[in-house]
Amino acid sequence: MRRSVSIGVFLALGLGIAGLAAGGKSVTARAQPKPETMEVKIDNFTFGPAEVTVMVGTTITWTNRDDIPHTVVSTDKAFKSKVLDTDEKFSSAFRTPGTFSYFCSIHPKMTGKVVVR
Repeated sequence: MRRSVSIGVFLALGLGIAGLAAGGKSVTARAQPKPETMEVKIDNFTFGPAEVTVMVGTTITWTNRDDIPHTVVSTDKAFKSKVLDTDEKFSSAFRTPGTFSYFCSIHPKMTGKVVVR
């Protein structure tokens, strides 16, 4: 008797699992996309590249490769670096879509643009 009860429970569980697999909803785990990064070099009184287009969530890092100090300041005050000496870096994450123009406050003719989609 014991054996028949065990077999019956086993069969019921097996059929239940098969039913879930056949008619139940499946769950698929998806990895979250890794945040993107982008680099802009400051050299010879220019931002390179001068214009970048990135996706929401991207972090941009500016690196001063020039032998004189520079800054990275957005025209709408969304981000602002300290004065960057040679090889110093400044990063900003872009979490909303839009167009962000920026310049060097020490050398205002140095300009750049970030387009976030």
